[in-house]
Amino acid sequence: MLDPKLVQASILAAIPPVGAALVFDLDPGVDPRPGLRAIRGEAIDGCVALGIGAPLALAMHARIEGLRGFPALSGVGVAFPSTQGALWVYVRGEEHGTVLDRCMGIQRKLGTGWRLMEEVDAFRYRQGRDLTGYEDGTENPKGDAALEAAIVAHGGPGMVGGSFVAVQRYVHDLARFEELAPAARDAIIGRRAADNTEITDAVATAHVKRAAQESFDPPAFMLRRSMPFGGVREHGLYFVAYVEALDRFERVLRRMAGLDDGQVDGLLGVTRATSGGYYFCPPMIDDGVDLRAVGM
Repeated sequence: MLDPKLVQASILAAIPPVGAALVFDLDPGVDPRPGLRAIRGEAIDGCVALGIGAPLALAMHARIEGLRGFPALSGVGVAFPSTQGALWVYVRGEEHGTVLDRCMGIQRKLGTGWRLMEEVDAFRYRQGRDLTGYEDGTENPKGDAALEAAIVAHGGPGMVGGSFVAVQRYVHDLARFEELAPAARDAIIGRRAADNTEITDAVATAHVKRAAQESFDPPAFMLRRSMPFGGVREHGLYFVAYVEALDRFERVLRRMAGLDDGQVDGLLGVTRATSGGYYFCPPMIDDGVDLRAVGM
């Protein structure tokens, strides 16, 4: 049985009131080790998740089994861009000021040579709903099932207890979505907004049909920790899915894009992905994240 204490606590924790995602690139020729040593203890209190991207692993002449760059996928009239970074940091908290202070402190600890390429401020909306008004993460696995879906159970030093994470930033066209009749909105999602019940005869393009994790062979269960972001001008969902292997997420993404059967996820008519990255979140040891997978 996998010990949950090996897992970065932020991964298994419930959705917080406020969150912030930071994606860093590394300047060529910069030694990343001092920065990583400085922040490896940030995950101890369960308020921070740290993820290593393929560019960072390559800079350290390391190969993390199962880690690769996010694929730039083109589907039937849709596209998922890759904006792969070197380091992903996710900070969670009770209020925005505390989260901001923590983010700025982590950036200072990293030091020179790290460039902040993306910053997303996220928040909990209406007890865990997406900005469309529908509940998000309804079929999230729980307990041992969550560990099985999201946590690496085998591997070399610095792997067991780790997790791969797929992150994407989706920008919604809420004005377009809200112009639709309630029944048409429900048809896009495949659930009824009023009571969150799944529509038994949902159309093939409904999001619940395209992303039904149990319908894949093998099943593609993921532990989702997505949160809304934005303001009046631009808003959407910061998608976060922890998996024990990235193939789980990628099978769902390909089906959403219509690459399996030509049926594109109806949700992509009212939202579009603007970023995408894969990262490995190392397991924990006594004083911080275990960096043996990258030779530290």
